[in-house]
Amino acid sequence: MQSKQLFTVILILFLNNLKSQTLLVPSQVFDGVQLHSDWVVAVDENRITYAGPLSGLKRVNNYTKKELKGMTLMPGIIEGHSHLLLHPYNETEWNDQVLVESPTERAVRGVVHAKKSLMAGVTSMRDLGSEGAGYTDIYLKRTIDKGIIPGPRTLMAGPAIVATGAYGPKGFHDGVKVPLGAVPVSGRDNVISEVRTQLGQGANLIKIYADYRWGKDEPSQPTFLQEEINAMVETATTAGRYVVAHASTPEGMRRAILGGVETIEHGDGGTAEIFALMKEKGVALCPTLAAGDAISQYQGWKKRVEPDPERVAKKKKSFQLALESGVEIVFGGDVGVFPHGENYRELELMVAYGMEPIKALQAATAVNAKILHFDKLGMIRKGYLADIIAVEGNPIEDISLMKNVTYVMKDGTVYKDH
Repeated sequence: MQSKQLFTVILILFLNNLKSQTLLVPSQVFDGVQLHSDWVVAVDENRITYAGPLSGLKRVNNYTKKELKGMTLMPGIIEGHSHLLLHPYNETEWNDQVLVESPTERAVRGVVHAKKSLMAGVTSMRDLGSEGAGYTDIYLKRTIDKGIIPGPRTLMAGPAIVATGAYGPKGFHDGVKVPLGAVPVSGRDNVISEVRTQLGQGANLIKIYADYRWGKDEPSQPTFLQEEINAMVETATTAGRYVVAHASTPEGMRRAILGGVETIEHGDGGTAEIFALMKEKGVALCPTLAAGDAISQYQGWKKRVEPDPERVAKKKKSFQLALESGVEIVFGGDVGVFPHGENYRELELMVAYGMEPIKALQAATAVNAKILHFDKLGMIRKGYLADIIAVEGNPIEDISLMKNVTYVMKDGTVYKDH
């Protein structure tokens, strides 16, 4: 009996030694809320088991030490608005990506984009629409989840839902049938059916267009009726999912907010009254500052040389109103409009447009984890998943340092270390 007990003890010790145990020793740790000096972070396999002063960690010698001198350790970035199947519009116009590039080509591009995102420190992301590629985004997610390709953890929306006649590509005569960038629906029964179809296909959430341009060069107008939005939200929430809304007009935003969406995407035309309603209803704003900045440059704006174009000026104003209202801000740049892996652009613009650097970093970590429903992510805390990155220097003092992520760990596996 004693020999069996001894064998058991030896086996347990052997198995414990096989476990991957890493001790990360940076110059400082941003835990998703605040900055700490003289902290270390212990990782056992894919979980954080300790975060705090070295003196508080037991059995230090069990860990393989990783020195990160001069670096800030922090939770992996959580991107709130991405399109892995899109690439910058100055390379290929959106219409041609939808009409000319096959879903297979776009899937291959998505593989490249997913890896670029991960190498840039984006360990989780919410992808908001396949833009004409059906459920290719969901299939891409599955290959990441199975470990076939490297990439962030993802929440995928599948194809967005639009009101009949409101989305593109447009400009063809009525005898020509072209692929659309989203699924068109009308009426309560049809919108319910489409939401259920998408959930059955594996969509983690539903994206709707609460407003859009009905004609070329026209300003955006509301698309769905209030009863249609209400029906889509009720259908999704009944299934344990949620709805987000593309909305840039005050009325489109108002209908989406009253309908029960969880986040407003873009919000360019938001007013103080609309943001107050968002605050009251607990709806967050994903401002996508970097997309507007990029598109304006594609259209010829010489940034830092010429005055802000109307689009950028309007975005700055609405973002500042949102900050003043106290609405929760989601970090999400609409990456895909600009290059994947350059997600840091949104952080830089959030700060440039008036947000405190530490608030911007909170938005990209702890706040996004909460709002986007990423469980046990977004913080350096015991019991949380080991999605951890490091950058040179202190990004709270200089947010531009976020463009140089030198260390990336996702789910306890190191993908980048230089």
